[in-house]
Formats: sequence, C-alpha cells, structure tokens
Amino acid sequence: MAHIGIVGGGIIGLCSAYYLQKSGHRVTLFDQGPIADGCSFGNAGMIVPSHIVPLAQPGMIAKGMRWMLKSTSPFYVKPRLNVDLLRWGWLFYRHSTPEHVAHSIPLLRDLSLLSKRLYQDLAANGDLEFEWQERGLLMLYKTASAEHEMVEEADVANRAGIEAQVLTGPQVQDLEPNTQVTVRGGILFPGDAHLNPNELIRSLVTYLRNQGITILENQAVTGFGKTGARITSIHTSQGNYPVDALVIAGGAWSPVIAQQLDLNLSLQGGKGYSFMLRNVTNNVRVPAIMLEARATATPMGNDLRFAGTLEVAGTDMTVNMNRVRGIVQSINQYYPDIAVEMPAIDKVWRGLRPCSPDGLPYIGPTERYDNVVLATGHGMMGLSLGPATGKLVSELINGAADSMDVSGFSPDRFS
Repeated sequence: MAHIGIVGGGIIGLCSAYYLQKSGHRVTLFDQGPIADGCSFGNAGMIVPSHIVPLAQPGMIAKGMRWMLKSTSPFYVKPRLNVDLLRWGWLFYRHSTPEHVAHSIPLLRDLSLLSKRLYQDLAANGDLEFEWQERGLLMLYKTASAEHEMVEEADVANRAGIEAQVLTGPQVQDLEPNTQVTVRGGILFPGDAHLNPNELIRSLVTYLRNQGITILENQAVTGFGKTGARITSIHTSQGNYPVDALVIAGGAWSPVIAQQLDLNLSLQGGKGYSFMLRNVTNNVRVPAIMLEARATATPMGNDLRFAGTLEVAGTDMTVNMNRVRGIVQSINQYYPDIAVEMPAIDKVWRGLRPCSPDGLPYIGPTERYDNVVLATGHGMMGLSLGPATGKLVSELINGAADSMDVSGFSPDRFS
C-alpha cells in the first residue's frame, strides 16, 4: 500500500482520492483553504458529454475581442503585462484551428462518456449522495445566427456519436411545463445530466474521511522533498509529509505548485460566478445554457442556480458585479416569468476554472519525475470530468491508464 499525496481539494483531487483509496492506497489530501471554497462547490452542476468542442476553436478570438468591449459581456481577459498570460494567449491562438477541433473531439467525447458512466455507478453504489438527474441539457437561442451556429454544432455532435435534437421554440416549451421559455429554438442533448455539486463535495469529503483518508485544509504547500527524479515529501507551513507519489490537482493554482517542481504549466484561471434562487415555484425542469448570454440555469431540488461568465484574470478572486449583472439581465430574456433581482455581493459565489490554452485538460505523468501525476486544466468541465480523471489518476499511479489513452492530455505537450 503506497502513500499518495494529493495537492488540491476540488472535485479532481477528491475524485482522485476516492479511486486511489478504492485501489488500496493510503491518501493524504492538502488544500490551501477550506474545501467548501473550491471551484467545484458553486458549479453549475452540469454533466455534459455534449461538450466535445474545445474552447480553443475557430472564431473564438474574434468573438472574445467583441465581448471584451462590454463590461457585462460573458467573456473578458483582464489586461496585464504578464509573460504567462502572453504565452497562454499565443498557444490559444495557435490551437484555434479546425484541425485542433477535429483532434480534440474524440478525446473530450471519450473522457466525458467515461465520466458519465462512473457518475451513474456512484449514484447507484450508495457511497455518495448528490441528487443525480438525467434530464438532458438544452442549448437555448434567440437569434438566427445562434441557431445556425448550434445546428452546425448539433451535426458535429451527432456525427461524433453524441445525440443532439434540433427543437423549435414550441418544442422547447413542451419540455418546460412549469415556466415560460421565450426562444427561437434550442438543441436538446438527451444524454447530458446534472447534480447538486454542494451535496457531491460534502458527500465525498464525509465518505473519504470515514474511509481513513486524511484531508488537511488550510495547509498551503510550500515545497517538496526530492531524491533524484522522485518526490519524497510534501512540505507545508505545518510540517513535512513523506509520500510515495504525488498528484497535482490544484485547479487554477496548479502552475504555482508546478513551479515548485521546476515545471512550466501553461494555465490561466477563468473566473465564473453563480447565485441561487430559493424555493422557485415555477422552476426550470431541464438544465439550460442561454447561448447568446453564455449563462446557465440548473434546477437543484426546489432551487435554481444561475451561473456564467469567463473572466481570465489570473488568480484574482474579487467579485466583479458588472459580470453578475450581465447574468441577471440575460435571464428574463429567456425565462420571462421567473423573477430575478440583482443578488447582494455576499450571495454571489465565485470560483476559478483552470483553463489550458488548447481547451484540453492536463492528465498524466511528466517526464521530469518518476512518481508525479498532474490532473488539472479542465476549464469549465472540472465537475463533469471529475470521476473519469480520478479513475485515470488511480490507474496511472498503479502503472497504466487502462480506461482510455491519455497521451493527448500530456502535461508536457507544450514543453
């Protein structure tokens, strides 16, 4: 039984701990803050095998430039003179090609489908409670240009083996008996699902602790002990911990951790916001992405969570209420009879999604070390891809990734 150290207590770190414990390892998990503050906790809760097109794609840079001119827009890059940001932007530009999209689709599809199967297993085996629902996902649009874009995307999905149905406005309304939906139409991805991320994180932490996993909150990692090409210990302000292997799952802070190992990991934090409406009587039934607004609506029991925006701002955790206002203003354009007011700042959750420059996660070993596995860079799909990543991390620690080929996710691919 090996002792595995995991740096990062978000969904990726917790899922890695779960599957490593299942395979017989002793695990200690480190997080620089309280687990409940992590990016996964306020997530939109969507499990999306439909999301097979990476963020780095043709047209995204031009679209992003237009969005940046408006303070309430769904996408923003905070201007700053930063070498890492410039490198990330250059790599993003280089990968915004049709060839990269074609290369990425099967990788993201297979990883997402593996994750959904594992979520189904977790929902059935009794270890965890997280309000698993398989009602699909609606991509809602109001304009002809968005319809054209989404019909093309539906065709791409169907050709890749992910079912997508093009719906008219009335057909969308038929799926929502409790609330009015004002749209031109939508794409239904019936294979998508959703869950309550708050409950999932709480349930995972409780389960892991009950299984003897050590979870050390509020312990920032300050360095590592090394012998040759092996990591032998993890250092924090409260002590040194010997380990047999290391997993880096630090989300948006992964580059800082990687630098302590002399690894240059290209990754930027993409800030997102969410807030909850409580006890909604005319609640949404099917989770939705409001396409033009790039905002989401996810039912969670009697509540409704709205989320959105992608603000590339390093590890800045301040709340930009203009971004939140953009989400609020968009909602009634789609759901006119759901009353939404601007939330107080202390009711707004924010988190950083770890965004790689090519839209693919980093999952796998690095050539520099014999006993280090990285698991980060999942962008807005960390929750969706958590179980698959955790399973693959466990397999890699045990010798080989049997569930799927992970070479396309290599952390060394930009070295």
